[in-house]
This record gives sequence, structure tokens and C-alpha cells, in this order.
Amino acid sequence: MFKNAKVFRLSAPFQWDQTGLHERLMGKRFRPCGPLELATMGWSPPLGPNADALVHAINGCLLVAARRQERLLPAAVVAEAVAERVAEIEQEELREVPRRERTKLREELLTQMLPQAFTRSRLVRAYIDPAAGWAVVDAASDKVAEDVLSLLRQSLDSFPAKPLEPGVPVAERLSAWVASGAAGDGFELEDQCELRDPADTRSVVRCRGMDLTVPEVKAHLDSGKQVVALGLTWGEHLSLVLDEALGLKRLRFADELIDADDVAEDEALRLDAELAIMTDQLRSLLARLTDEFALVTDSPVPVPRSTAAA
Repeated sequence: MFKNAKVFRLSAPFQWDQTGLHERLMGKRFRPCGPLELATMGWSPPLGPNADALVHAINGCLLVAARRQERLLPAAVVAEAVAERVAEIEQEELREVPRRERTKLREELLTQMLPQAFTRSRLVRAYIDPAAGWAVVDAASDKVAEDVLSLLRQSLDSFPAKPLEPGVPVAERLSAWVASGAAGDGFELEDQCELRDPADTRSVVRCRGMDLTVPEVKAHLDSGKQVVALGLTWGEHLSLVLDEALGLKRLRFADELIDADDVAEDEALRLDAELAIMTDQLRSLLARLTDEFALVTDSPVPVPRSTAAA
């Protein structure tokens, strides 16, 4: 199950099937950092190290995973080593070390230190929903999501996907929901939100674990602050925080969606069940967001219309 979702709209039909996509991703398969490399990024099996396939098909979607590995060599550590070496030279040779020589010293020290630095890896999963026209990345930050899309573009030569573009101001709509005490169709307000003053981005109020209809929250709205992140429940089965860029954070899927008696004994079966449920829930949620926020699309991919949440 994804914890977050950065969603992108496909601006052209996605033509690759599971086999074809796997073959293309093989050209950018993950490899560990070399001795003098700061970072590498490539594709890994989304079902874990014991799997071979770089693409897993489920519920009409294609699941992939990008792994990034980086060497942990903080700039402050390098700067300290350079400073120590410069001090030694100035003391031994009684001269000032010029900038060009300092730069060369830094490069030499990096060459010595990099092979000894520890490495850290991170796996980021994503899936493509060709029929509905979505690409969804399990990331909270724009940069992480864009890194995955960039790797897809490198692997496929082209991957036309754009951030969601609402036709109505999201913060105004979220503020109206909180002010009225009722969210849009299929949604229920939870107990958290973040308010910000459009005229002063430093003026932020975060509310958690409280009734959002209380006078204190209304007072912030009356003073001009807008809701830029809001806790919601979708269809009684999915809890999330929706932000003003339509990013989905802190996703929590209801346990009762999966019949534990049917899948508890088979890990692969349980994983497929979870993925099918997740993609179903997000598919219906995104269709509803398309209606609610008048998402702009210029693609030939049909935009599903929302139906009542299951």
C-alpha cells in the first residue's frame, strides 16, 4: 500500500504492456554506486529482491519501482578535510593556498574519501494506469516524484505525463468545505487541517485531533487564512490528507477491505489483493477529484467520471 501519492495525468495513450515495459526498463536496471560515484538510480523489482520482473501487472495497472543509492559524504565533512589540508600546507610552506589549488585539493580528497563512504538506498514505487490515464508515485515530495518520471522518460525515450491542473482554486474549495462543515460528495471531514495566509506564507496554523467546525477554526478563516491541506475520508475506506496541489498524503486504507481468512496463508495473494484494492480506491478517488476540481486534460485518454464510492 502506498503511503503517499503524487499523481500525474498521461497526455498521450500509454502503449507498453507488461513484457514490453520490462524489456525497456532493463536498459536502466539499478546498479550500486561505483567507488567514485555520489549516486545512482535505476529500476528494481517492485515485489522485492526475490522477484525478477521489473514490472508487475495488477488490476489493469503496471507497478514499477525505482531505487536510488547515494554515498553518505556530507559537504561539511569534505570542507573540514579541505580546511585541515590547507592549514597544513600554509604552516609547512608558509604561503597562502589560492582558490584554484583549494579546488584541486577538494577533488583529490573526494577521490580518497568516496570509496570509504557508506551508502544508503531508497525504493520508490509507482504505477501506471493506462486505461484511466494516470501515473501515481508513492512520494510526498515533487522532486522524488519527478526523479521517477525522469527515469521513465530516459527508459522509454518519452513519457508524456503532466502534474494535475485544477480548473478551480483548490485552497478556496477546501476552505469552503471546512467553513460549511461538510466536504464534497463521497468525502467526510477528518480532524486535521493546515491553514495559511495567502498574503504571508509564514503565517501558518496546523490543527490536529480537533473538530474543524469549532469557532477557533472559523476565526482563522474569517481573518483571511485558507485551508491548504485537509484530512479527509473517501468512501469510508480511505483516509488521506489532500493538499492544495492535489497531492495525497498519509494514505491509510481500511483493514476490512481485505478478507484476512482468504489471503493470510499466501503472501503473494495478499499482496495482489492489496494492490488491487489500492488501485481501485485511488482510481475512484481520482475520478471524483477530476469532477470536484475540474481537472484540465488535453489528452485523448478518456477521463473516467466519478461514481458513488464503494
